[in-house]
Amino acid sequence: MSTATLSGKTLAGIIREKTQDEARSLEQDSLRPVLAVVMATDDESTLWYVRSIERAAERAGIDCRIIDLGHDATEQVLASVLRDLSAEPSVNGIILQTPLPADVRADALVGLIAPEKDIDGANPLSLGRLAVGQPAFPPATARAVVEILDHYDIPVAGRNVVVVGRSAVVGKPLSLLLLARDAAVTVCHSRSGPLGKYTREADVVVVAAGRTGLLTGSDVSGKTVVVDVGTNVLPDGSLVGDVDEASVRGVAAALTPVPGGVGSVTTALLLLHTVEAARNQSPSPMLAAQVMETAG
Repeated sequence: MSTATLSGKTLAGIIREKTQDEARSLEQDSLRPVLAVVMATDDESTLWYVRSIERAAERAGIDCRIIDLGHDATEQVLASVLRDLSAEPSVNGIILQTPLPADVRADALVGLIAPEKDIDGANPLSLGRLAVGQPAFPPATARAVVEILDHYDIPVAGRNVVVVGRSAVVGKPLSLLLLARDAAVTVCHSRSGPLGKYTREADVVVVAAGRTGLLTGSDVSGKTVVVDVGTNVLPDGSLVGDVDEASVRGVAAALTPVPGGVGSVTTALLLLHTVEAARNQSPSPMLAAQVMETAG
């Protein structure tokens, strides 16, 4: 059978256009969204990624402040910067970029990001709000999965959806977003046993475990839509997901590519979250009344 390709590039373009429109609307009220990216690394791939966010933000009409504290920054310095940014009225969105120095506790820092500026859902308070149905920004990658399913008119209400991976970055928040869409969600992890036991009967499988070739063609059926969230770098520098594409393609009903799938939508959503945050934080009563309808 032929497996449909669920590319994220067209959707990312639509989201970027929406972001630009929102930014222009805010500018009419003399408001320009500001995104702060805090980093403490000299990792080349991370530097490239942050520069790409900066360029995309500029095109969208968003001011992007890159705060590079150096690869030897202490936890105390990072904490001070995050507190200051959270209290700074002109800053609308904050990202704490990983990796961080080895002796820095990321979990101790993300809680310092003000929830209303936590555009990538890193603060545990954001996850808690998602769990009880209150407005919050989910991690952009988790929301990207839902946006892709919506874009391709793939329903989840009442359907069997399996999420492989239970991280606080993707697996857990994604399961909450899917539950809010009335999906019947099963979360698998390293101790769940053979994946096929769960995934062969699934309508949708989302793989976000960070293990190359984790899901194979024998783990899916002809009705299965597979969303590959994995990003694994091979020794030759190429990028692959968690799905063994060679064996899954031709068996599953549809599959997102890596690269060109979830990742492209994730970056676009970070900027959309920034303009949504700016609107929510606006001193204008009319603008402030427009809460995070799409983010929650």
